[in-house]
Amino acid sequence: MDITAAMVKALRDKTGAGIMDAKRALVEVDGDEAGAMELLREKGLASAAKRAGRSTSEGVIESYIHSGNRVGAIVQLSSETDFVARTDEFTQLAKELAMQIAAMNPKYVDRESVPEDAEDVPNQDLLMEQAYIRDPGQTIGDLVKNLAAKTGENVHVSRFVRYGLGE
Repeated sequence: MDITAAMVKALRDKTGAGIMDAKRALVEVDGDEAGAMELLREKGLASAAKRAGRSTSEGVIESYIHSGNRVGAIVQLSSETDFVARTDEFTQLAKELAMQIAAMNPKYVDRESVPEDAEDVPNQDLLMEQAYIRDPGQTIGDLVKNLAAKTGENVHVSRFVRYGLGE
């Protein structure tokens, strides 16, 4: 199948992938856009895993106060560079995470952040394992990994806190 510039542009607009990466993915799956998107996502997640050890000294701190002013949350979402931290997608994810924390009241970021002396901690107490409130088919971990794959940087939730009146 002949891969056109319009096909490459459409794939780039949807995924944020580079020109040659988008073209290679389309060639590999014979022009199937959905298949190319899945291929790019898998490659992005694999490269994101390689970057997991990199320093993340930039990022944003985002807050969310629920209507009625009875519940609020603050989250620190970290990245490698301030260039990524200033993007709309990054700041939007930070807002969504703060809202998730206020709504679902997780206790820990992930399994690695659970103290050794803690008893069996269920997945609903781990932010990264919780189902995303706007799309239960995805976990919060999936959202963070997808952003890391798209930006090409190590992105992670460093810490959070939730406040509720009477808790």
